[in-house]
Amino acid sequence: MGYSIAIDGPAGAGKSTIAKKVAAKKGCCYVDTGAIYRAMAYFLLENGVKGEETDRIAKKCQEANIRVAYEAGEQQVFLNGENVNSKIRTEEVGQMASKSAAVPQVRSWLIDLQRDLAVTQDVIMDGRDIGTCVLPQATVKIYLTASANVRAKRRYDEYRAKGMDCDYEEILNTVKKRDMQDMTRAIAPLKQADDAVLLDTSDLSIEEVVDRILEICAEKGC
Repeated sequence: MGYSIAIDGPAGAGKSTIAKKVAAKKGCCYVDTGAIYRAMAYFLLENGVKGEETDRIAKKCQEANIRVAYEAGEQQVFLNGENVNSKIRTEEVGQMASKSAAVPQVRSWLIDLQRDLAVTQDVIMDGRDIGTCVLPQATVKIYLTASANVRAKRRYDEYRAKGMDCDYEEILNTVKKRDMQDMTRAIAPLKQADDAVLLDTSDLSIEEVVDRILEICAEKGC
């Protein structure tokens, strides 16, 4: 039996960036569960389904065939045979992912996929409910967070670096709205697992966060 590392936390906390670097250091498989939910959200949007149409989401989600593969060590998400990695990182998709993830049928449709990935290999997963729901027996659980202002600034800098036109206040409002949606949803809300280590990244560099998680892993024997 191998090990599993669960990293949960709000949007913009740096979960994906950190998880990828920890995976590289430890030589384990990185599973970006957020990308899986974003792929579902992208599918729903492409089919004209709105976030408030929960009945339509429940029915339509079953038409989405989502598969995860790894090419050159990078996770690739395929939706009905198409690689959608480059299409799922928009704010619109992120908002839809938050709404659709609260629909029980979507969660049950995708949760087995996430668990199956952890059965045969050492993994590090990041998301909203990995330590509380998807992998409750994870070897290591981290709750990664940062202030809303810091997370909004990171997102703003990321978009600007890509040449995208954006507004900081608008991003901050979106971050706060996403937090509220994720923390108050009825199904598997975002929260810190009782046995998770709280790690606030507001004043830490990426390298410092990675080193701290590696220390926690060593303490847990993995």
